[in-house]
Amino acid sequence: MFPRRGGFRPGRGAFPEIPPPALRRAQEFMAAGNYTQALQIFEQLAHRSEKNFPERTPFLFLQAGRAAILSGQTKIGVAHLRRGLTILASQGRFARMQAFGQRAVDELKARGLNVEAEEIASLLNGNTPKEKSTVQPASAKRPILPTHCPSCGAAVRPDDVEWLDDVTAECDYCGSPVR
Repeated sequence: MFPRRGGFRPGRGAFPEIPPPALRRAQEFMAAGNYTQALQIFEQLAHRSEKNFPERTPFLFLQAGRAAILSGQTKIGVAHLRRGLTILASQGRFARMQAFGQRAVDELKARGLNVEAEEIASLLNGNTPKEKSTVQPASAKRPILPTHCPSCGAAVRPDDVEWLDDVTAECDYCGSPVR
């Protein structure tokens, strides 16, 4: 694996220094509303990332699920959402699972997919440790980030990225630092 700008952080998965062009293309298809094309690419990337980039895999499955639902393939979409959230839980990333899962539940309800929203909510409840709170304490005010990753084009949400330091977050999809 190639080190990223700013050095390699052991235990963290990342794509090589430059994200695969397919990842940028998938993000562009999502932005353009071509969800079927985006779905195909996100599925391929998710399956390929499982061995070499397991830290990225759940986000790729979650985005594949979102693309499938937006393209009208609800059953496939929910399966991808379930897989992405389950991988996050298996990695012990419960706060991220809750944040992404709750967003999925809200989006499903907004589309009138209440049965599917309940299925995801049930998965979240079943995978949350009872002895630990998954709510992270509010930290100091964070700096403003760009709305999209400059490397791969993925949407960046300051409230649910992983922060590397006080001014740098990590893109969930390609691992690039975002300042």
